[in-house]
Amino acid sequence: MRAILLAAGLGTRLRPLTDTVPKCLVPIKGQPLLDIWLQNLTRAGMGPFLVNTHHLAEKVTAYVRLSEYTDQVSLTHEPELLGTAGTLIANLGFFGGKDGLLIHADNYCHPDFSEFMRAHQQRPAECAMTMMTFRTDNPSSCGIVELDDRGVVVRFHEKVENPPGNIANGAVYILSGSFLQTLDAEFKEVTDFSIEILPLFVGKIFTYEAKNIYLDIGTPEAYLQASRRS
Repeated sequence: MRAILLAAGLGTRLRPLTDTVPKCLVPIKGQPLLDIWLQNLTRAGMGPFLVNTHHLAEKVTAYVRLSEYTDQVSLTHEPELLGTAGTLIANLGFFGGKDGLLIHADNYCHPDFSEFMRAHQQRPAECAMTMMTFRTDNPSSCGIVELDDRGVVVRFHEKVENPPGNIANGAVYILSGSFLQTLDAEFKEVTDFSIEILPLFVGKIFTYEAKNIYLDIGTPEAYLQASRRS
């Protein structure tokens, strides 16, 4: 299965580290974050991959060229950031009309992608995608989802005080081919996947809970935690 990895963010909360290192290449015990994603995905039989670049793009390009995944990775440079939905919509042809992965590659995790794929294949018929979720110790800092008894999203709570639960959106999705066709036909002008698209599909988003470590390394504290727990 093909995957788009969103890796072009500025990583402002991790400055000064990200003044010289793109966020997708910050090391977790010596291994670049993007390398961890590509390693885990390749081991699960996923690929090829499309990675967008912007901040310190030349360093991402140099990493890809020298990595063992170079033959599997295509790069698309964004002189101006397109946004999470904008990048997806601009590159819909990459999926060739088939189901595909959309990954916010600024998180650190080791999910079971084979189980994730099986969950997607067994999703309720009305569901257009499958979202990876995780349980967070700090719900007010995350996008929290409420689920029905089948594991389908019925409500979103985006970084609110005292949300009802601790199951968070992991920002990793398997998108069905039919959903991608809908994006191409109806959502060409949107830029933000979480804000402008996901709320319109409540009741049509299946979920899979990642059981292993899952961290947004957007802050120095979380980055340190990831380094300690890996």
